[in-house]
Amino acid sequence: MATETAKYHVGQVIHHTLFDYRGVIIDVDAEFRIGAQLNAPEHRPRPNRETTHPWYHVLVDGTADRTYVSEQNLEPDIEGAPVDHPDVIDYFEEQTDHGYVHHPHKIN
Repeated sequence: MATETAKYHVGQVIHHTLFDYRGVIIDVDAEFRIGAQLNAPEHRPRPNRETTHPWYHVLVDGTADRTYVSEQNLEPDIEGAPVDHPDVIDYFEEQTDHGYVHHPHKIN
């Protein structure tokens, strides 16, 4: 199974193409990792036999939600507005033209 290089980076603002929401990436996994929140079999994705897409931890704009999203469902955000999420301040110092700048002491 080949593993792709991540297209997106921590601090980048993205748009979810399937569920039509914006958010900011706070962490990247090279491939799907089952965590405590995804233990139920109905939440496990069906792996593609040829390639494994990176997965992203995302703070969802306008909510207090976090999501775990496959790269194939993301695209760069073109809106450019700040992400309104209560945890943004915990991860990032400021927003620039290239996305959010993470705190130097914060390890994702």
